[in-house]
Amino acid sequence: MCKLRNRRKDQPAIGLLASGAMWIEEIVAGRPAWRHAPSGVVFRKVPGGTFRMGLSDPELDAVRAIERGGGVEDTIEPFLAGAGDAQPVREVRVEPFLMARHPLTVAQVRHWLPEYEDPYAEAGTSTARLEDDLDDLLKLLPFRLPSEAQWEYAARAGTTTLTFRGDGKPGEDQLLDDFGDETRTSAGENPFGLAAMGSANELCADVWIPGFAAAPADARPRTGDGPRAVRGGAADVYPWQGCDEWLLLLSATRYEHTQFTAVRPVAPLPPR
Repeated sequence: MCKLRNRRKDQPAIGLLASGAMWIEEIVAGRPAWRHAPSGVVFRKVPGGTFRMGLSDPELDAVRAIERGGGVEDTIEPFLAGAGDAQPVREVRVEPFLMARHPLTVAQVRHWLPEYEDPYAEAGTSTARLEDDLDDLLKLLPFRLPSEAQWEYAARAGTTTLTFRGDGKPGEDQLLDDFGDETRTSAGENPFGLAAMGSANELCADVWIPGFAAAPADARPRTGDGPRAVRGGAADVYPWQGCDEWLLLLSATRYEHTQFTAVRPVAPLPPR
């Protein structure tokens, strides 16, 4: 069983006051972006559309093909047995929204929680992983958590494969956990301009419910009591220990929040 690790330019164009927060429209890494001026968090516009949400039969076939090709280190049986947690596949309609370019970093979290300390982070530019401070941050954020549908739609970025890069087995080279190197961050972006989708375990607004039976078709989060759903997390068990951690990079992988988590907020489009 895998063990969690224990480790401690662009020109502004327009400033707008939207939803009580100042937004600056910029070009970041050659793409349009919105910067939340008070905190410096960069958001991308995710276009609206429809997509097939969930773990499809072709994706399961792709995972089995990786196994047949000798690409499995341990066993994928638990993953296959839990495939129903990400099914049935269904069409979901998503309205345009803003999503943070990458998970909040330690430095960004300190904008709202000045005393925040992160035992898992190596630098202020590293992804923040919150435990005891999570509820405090969520109360202070002027943004909200993405629904699972928004997260998966953003991760797929118009693709239907295991990751936005295709059906090949993703490797450790695809992990991105520190955003101090702009060149590396830009190289890790998907077609929507979002970096590190799947690297950190990102908290969603939905309560954890196994499977998608009767789930909304309009990207609303499912609400209720209990732990929330989490997406991603392949960098949380780095260096990989041969437990098929690459499965956490898949766009459809989902599970129940139990420990620390990263936060990648979303927001409505600023008015023009």
